[in-house]
Amino acid sequence: MSDVRKVVLAYSGGLDTSVIVKWLQETYGCEVVTFTADLGQGEEVEPARAKAQALGVKEIYIEDLRETFVRDYVFPMFRANTVYEGEYLLGTSIARPLIARRLVEIANETGADAIAHGATGKGNDQVRFELGAYALKPGVKVIAPWREWDLTSREKLMAYCEQHEIPVDFAQNKKKSPYSMDANLLHISYEGGVLEDPWTESEEEMWRWSVSPEAAPDQATYLDLSFENGDVVAIDGQSMQAHDILSYLNRVGGENGIGRLDIVENRYVGMKSRGCYETPGGTILLRAHRAIESITLDRESAHLKDELMPRYAELVYNGYWWSPERRMLQAAIDQSQIVVNGVVRLKLYKGNVIVVGRQSEDSLFDASIATFEDDAGAYDQKDAEGFIRLNALRLRIAASRGRSND
Repeated sequence: MSDVRKVVLAYSGGLDTSVIVKWLQETYGCEVVTFTADLGQGEEVEPARAKAQALGVKEIYIEDLRETFVRDYVFPMFRANTVYEGEYLLGTSIARPLIARRLVEIANETGADAIAHGATGKGNDQVRFELGAYALKPGVKVIAPWREWDLTSREKLMAYCEQHEIPVDFAQNKKKSPYSMDANLLHISYEGGVLEDPWTESEEEMWRWSVSPEAAPDQATYLDLSFENGDVVAIDGQSMQAHDILSYLNRVGGENGIGRLDIVENRYVGMKSRGCYETPGGTILLRAHRAIESITLDRESAHLKDELMPRYAELVYNGYWWSPERRMLQAAIDQSQIVVNGVVRLKLYKGNVIVVGRQSEDSLFDASIATFEDDAGAYDQKDAEGFIRLNALRLRIAASRGRSND
C-alpha cells in the first residue's frame, strides 16, 4: 500500500495532466490536489476547475500569479541582462521556480505528502521543478509519472482516457497544434513537429504573438521606458504594474516583428534541442536595460556583471534559482542597480530594437570630457602617454627577447 495519501499536482487542465490525476488516484490510491497557475499564458485557466471537479478533485487551487512572476522573477533576472548561450532569454526556465514554490506551499497548507508534475523525462523542467521543491522542502516526495508509467505516446494517453472515462474535448484535440508549446507572460516556446529537423524553416502560421519583420508596419514606433533601480516602472511617462509593462511590450513588440528566435540549445539532460521562441517584451527590456546601464554603471562594475551573467544564466537554466550561489549573485547584481535610473528612448522598426536616446540623473557620461570640440582642459591627452607605455612594457620586453607573436 502506498504511503502517499495526498499529492499536489501542477495541473494545466490539458490531456496529459488530466490523465495524471486519474493515474495518481489509481496507482497511489491517494487524494489529488490540483494547482493551476495563471502566468499570462494567454489562455483561460478557470476551465481547469470544472475539469478537475469532473475527475473527483476536492481541493482546487487556481491562482493569478502574473504580477509575482514578472516582479519577483523576470525583472530580477533581467537586472543581470541574462541570456543563455548568447540567445535564449529563459522564458520557460524562469517560470519553474515560482511553480515549484507554490506546489510546496500548497502541500504544506493541505497536509499533502507529495507533489507531482507532468514534465517528461527528456526535458529540463523535471530538473527545475524538483530541484526547486527539494531546496524549499527537503523531505518532500516528488512523483514524476512520465518516469514511471508506460503511457509513452499520445495514442496510449487517449486510450487511457477512453478506458477510464476521462472527458476529453475531442474537437479541440483534433485542432491541437503539432508543436509542444509553453507560454507565459515572458514568451511562447515551440518544439517538435517540423522543428525536429534543424534544417527546416519554421512555418509562418506557427507564430502567435508576432508578425514577421517583412509584414511589420513601415512606420516606426517610439517608446520611452523609465527605470528605477534597474526595473522598468513606466512607459511613456505612465506608471504601470510589472505584468502590465511586460504585456504592453509584448503587444507593441509583436506588432513590429520583434522577438522571434530559432535556436539549438544544449539541454541540461545532455541532448541538443531545437526550439523557436517569441519573446517580444523581453527582447525590448533587455536592450533598454543595457542602454540605461551604459550611462549609469562604472566601467568595471559593468564588465564584472558581464562576466557573472553566463554563470547566472546557467543557474536559472539548470534549475538552481533557490540555490545559495544564485542568491549571492543576485545580491551583487541588485547592489549595482541602485544607480540604474533614468529613461531610455527606443525605436521599434521591422524586427529591430534601436536605442535612440538615454538620460539619467545618475549618468556618468560627461560631455565636457567626451567632446571632440574644445574641452577647456577637462582632459589632458598627455596623460595617455604614461598609461600606454606602462601597459606596453611587458610586450616590449617579450619582443626584445625574440618572442614573436606570429
